[in-house]
Formats: sequence, C-alpha cells, structure tokens
Amino acid sequence: MQDDVRVRSTAQIAGHPIHPMLVPIPIVCFIGALLTDIAYVVSAEIMWADFSAWLLLVGVIFGVLAAIAGLMDFLGNRLVRAQTPAWPHLIGNAVALILAIFNALIHTRDAWTSVWPVGLVLSVLTVLILPVTGWLGMVYRHGVGVVR
Repeated sequence: MQDDVRVRSTAQIAGHPIHPMLVPIPIVCFIGALLTDIAYVVSAEIMWADFSAWLLLVGVIFGVLAAIAGLMDFLGNRLVRAQTPAWPHLIGNAVALILAIFNALIHTRDAWTSVWPVGLVLSVLTVLILPVTGWLGMVYRHGVGVVR
C-alpha cells in the first residue's frame, strides 16, 4: 500500500475504527474457554465447564459485533477488499466464529459431554485459527482505519 493512500474504516466512532476495538474481547474469551475446557478435563470440576460456557457466550456476542463492524469495513470500502489478505482474513474469522457458535451450543449440555471431546476439539480449532487471521489482520499490517 502506498504511504499517501489512506484506507478509512467504514465502521467508526469519532474517527476510531470499531472492528479493532472489539476483536480483543472474543479472542480473550475463546482462549479462556480453551484453558477452562482443559482445566475441566483435568479436574472434572464443574465450575470450569461453567466458565467455558460463559466465556463462549460473551466471545460469540462480541465476535458477532466485531464481525458486523469488519464486514461493514470490507463491504463499505473497495480499497479494503483490494488488500491481498482481506478475503482469507474474512473467511478465517467467519470459520472461527461459526466454530465458536457451535461450541457454545455444545457447552449447553451437561458438563462432561459439553467439554469432552467435542467441546475441547472445537475450542482448540477456534484458537488455532485466531493467530492466522490476526497475522493477516488488516489494521496493523495494512493500515486499514489508521490515521497517519
């Protein structure tokens, strides 16, 4: 991207892009859900399964909000769509969010069947996708929404 070309975020508040403000919340929640799933498998303490369910719920809610803001940026600015990693970033985050939604539904069952093995596998898959889509992220590597 040329230094003199700014790619403005479509979804913003007072000039600040919304998407990068929201994405840390689901990331932390999904990583936390993986850690609490592991703690439950190791200890069989139901508290950990409950923590996982709550972390997934909060992560999905904020993930949907972040996805809406990201989609507004993606659809609202052709310069965003022109960036090489835009599509893999969008698709990877959509896959991670869909996995997390299924995981949240799985976690509504009783503790053992909610975590082992399907819940834990979904948590691992979701968390493994996050570094890839984060590395492809449009804000830090491509300056989307960044005022220079």
